[in-house]
Parts: sequence; C-alpha cells; structure tokens
Amino acid sequence: MSIPELQEMPRSYSIHDSQQMVWVLNGNSLIAVPSSSNVNPVTLDLIACRDTEFQDEAKGNLVFLGIKGKGLSLFCTEIQGQPTLQLKEINIMDLYKEKKAQKPFLFFHDIEGSTSVFQSVAYPGWFIGTSSVARQPIILTQERGETNNTNFYLYPKNYNQPVISAANSRIKNQAFTESFI
Repeated sequence: MSIPELQEMPRSYSIHDSQQMVWVLNGNSLIAVPSSSNVNPVTLDLIACRDTEFQDEAKGNLVFLGIKGKGLSLFCTEIQGQPTLQLKEINIMDLYKEKKAQKPFLFFHDIEGSTSVFQSVAYPGWFIGTSSVARQPIILTQERGETNNTNFYLYPKNYNQPVISAANSRIKNQAFTESFI
C-alpha cells in the first residue's frame, strides 16, 4: 500500500444528518441543531492520513477530521470508561504532517449509499453520531440507526451536490478516496 501524496490543505464540507441536523460549536464542544437561516454550522475539514499503519480497507479510508478555521481537531478518548468524542486545539494539518499518526485522531471514513460514516480507529465499532433530539452533543456510539444517526451527508463547500450518489457508491468511494491521495 502506497503512502498518499502530500496535500497542501484539507477538503472542506458542510455536514448534516438525515434529520437535517447540522454541527455547531457550543463552547469547545460540538452539538447538533436543526438547520435554519439563523444557525451558523461548522465546516468540517477532512484530510487523508498518510501513515498506513492502521489502514483497514474493509472499514474505509483513514482520515483526520477538524473544524475549519478554528484550529480544532476531533479525537476519541475514554472518559469514565466510555469512548467519547472530543475536540482538541490542534490544527488538522499539524496532525497530517506528522510521520506517525496519532490513533485517537484517526477515523475510518466509509460510504454507505449517499452518506458518509466515521468510525473511530482507537475504538473499533464506535461511530460518530448525532441524537434525534436537538441541541445534544455529537457523540461516539455503537448504536447505529437506533436512537442515534451515524450517517451524514457531506457537501463540498461552495457546491450544491453531495459528495456521491447512491448508485455505484463503492466505485465512487474509490474515486472519492483517490481524490485525497
């Protein structure tokens, strides 16, 4: 497996779940709220990881996730015995440029139909999720499709088309991945 080429910057996306909940910063935490004209959602930065140590193609592509323009990156840690999604003040590009990837900051990005799914590398089987109840934190969950939404629509910033269509999602996932490397 080859190491991806060096990228100058991450790709930026608007993100929402199937209930039109968008991600917003609330202090130093992310919460999901209904999309509306008076809501200022975050822009998600995403960049492929160049370190292939943790790669597992069956689970998706290794990526780092950050909040555009805030110097914040998503990472996974354990709090009171529970895997938890947190934000840390570190620029996504600083993580990207490190020769050895830090596992807590890595996610498997997979495509399911027309949606994106993000699974923690540090906590296999734990996925980024939003509650169906507004103003709840964005979490890590093992409960997919029950009380939490773990599938997200990503839209390239300044474009109106989703990243992929439902047809041929595996082929398009390959092309989407290759655009990172």
